[in-house]
Amino acid sequence: MKILVTGGTGFLGSHLVARLLDCGHEVDMMGRDFAHVQNLIARGARPTSADLRDGAAVQAACAGKEAIFHVGAKSEPWGNRADFHAINVGGTEAVVAGCRLHGVRRLIYVSSPSVVFDGTDQINATEAVPYPARFASVYSLTKKLGEDAVNAARDKMETIIVRPKAIFGPGDRALLPRLIVAARRGRLPQIGDGKNLVDLTYVENVAQALVLALESPTAIGRTYTITNDEHPALWELIRATLRHLKLTTQLRQVPLGVALTAATAMEAIAAVTGREPMLTRYSALILARTQTYDITAAKRDLGYCPHIPFSEGIARTLDAL
Repeated sequence: MKILVTGGTGFLGSHLVARLLDCGHEVDMMGRDFAHVQNLIARGARPTSADLRDGAAVQAACAGKEAIFHVGAKSEPWGNRADFHAINVGGTEAVVAGCRLHGVRRLIYVSSPSVVFDGTDQINATEAVPYPARFASVYSLTKKLGEDAVNAARDKMETIIVRPKAIFGPGDRALLPRLIVAARRGRLPQIGDGKNLVDLTYVENVAQALVLALESPTAIGRTYTITNDEHPALWELIRATLRHLKLTTQLRQVPLGVALTAATAMEAIAAVTGREPMLTRYSALILARTQTYDITAAKRDLGYCPHIPFSEGIARTLDAL
């Protein structure tokens, strides 16, 4: 099958491209910097240079494709609101338009469970959880608006939305690495009581789920949450990581309310200076709240079962770190 992967040079995108090549597909990977994916190019992946903010280039990249994985997004915890909207909303609208223009059969959109996170504990949440009245971050809002654009096209093509939770693995530059940098600087407090459980997903398992979504005849028009189907205690994991790196595990405990007040002040300063705050309200909530998910739907419709268990995924990640 002829496939385009937007964000194909990124963390998840590059793992997905590798898996699609293993399956014998013809893959174009869209991105801006191909220096670190030369191994995939050597295996036959075709580089397509395009920015998601360039609607014409995005639509042109869709030509001749049978399926598109829209993986590319702006997912930082802080940034310019206009950039989030241009990339996550405008970029998704451009992909949808390109699919319509060129008759692409199947569009698989990578979203996030954060679109239904309302700042409170979520325990074994299913895809039926409604969108919140107020979104926890501009990232969450713009990913939801991206879902809207994809769902609006369901009558024109086969659409599937996949929401992987907290992707980790070798090559990740966002999840554990950010916490490690803060710990090295002595700026990592434990937010909350440290008892919260948080589902994470090993990157190769996410790639597995996406390929299953490509092949599933029953997934069309539906949304699926993807996790490792295990519920680790977040702060136990963080401390294990710090021990592995020979960093202190004696973290100052900060109540969530205090952290949110401090984060609000930091965000106000960042809005003036343009520099990323040390802590955002969204990050504080993510680090303090329980977030576990029921993936029964993905098991039933996609045949998904994470083939890399959490313990092995963490071991691989720590070895890479």
